[in-house]
Formats: sequence, C-alpha cells, structure tokens
Amino acid sequence: MDYLTNLKTVLLKKRNINEYNIIKMIYYTQLIFIKPGREQEFHAFEDKVLPLLKSHNAELVYRIRPDENAFVEASAELPYEIHLVTFSDKDDFKAYAADPKRLEFLEMKNNSVEKIILIEGFAL
Repeated sequence: MDYLTNLKTVLLKKRNINEYNIIKMIYYTQLIFIKPGREQEFHAFEDKVLPLLKSHNAELVYRIRPDENAFVEASAELPYEIHLVTFSDKDDFKAYAADPKRLEFLEMKNNSVEKIILIEGFAL
C-alpha cells in the first residue's frame, strides 16, 4: 500500500467514514426482557430516556413490541421489546449511557428490566 492510500485509510477510519464518503454508523440492537408486572414502570423509564438519544447523535430506528406470532422460530425466551438504535460513533454511545439525565432514571430501569441482550454491529 502506498503512502497516500495508507493515509486515506487512516483518515477515513478516524472520521468514521468509508471510501465512498458514507458515514459508518454503529448499530445497537437491544433485546429487552421485562420483569412480570413491571411494564408500566419500563414504559415510564423509556419515556424519560429515549428523547435523550438525539442529543447524542443517535436515532431510534425501530422500537418493536412483538407478539408471539411475530417469531417464526425461537429456542429461548422471547423479548418484551426490541430496539435498533444508531449512533455516529462509540463515544456518542458511551456519552448517552453516562448522561446524568439518563442516570436519574436508572432505578426505574433496574426495577423493571430483567435483562438486556445488547448487540453491536455495522451495516455491510
């Protein structure tokens, strides 16, 4: 690889874009499992924290509450809700997770959520 090609590759990675000048968003999928009877508290938590995404260069692409008929096949417990969220980079994701406004409501999340499976990915 010649010097200019190498420099371009390094700069593109640093700016989180590919060779076609398309921003490489980071995608986070959450499979959210709720404690029985705690749905309303979970909804209240989400009403407080989801609006904060925009201030961290993020977008809630999908928020899905599937019923059993939405699953073609399953070998594990079904999630209550599924989120697909994009962030411009990992630093924005970390900033959202540490946002003091979000942390104010963390007890609501802890009281209502049994577990979350978080999957990080990129568009191919």
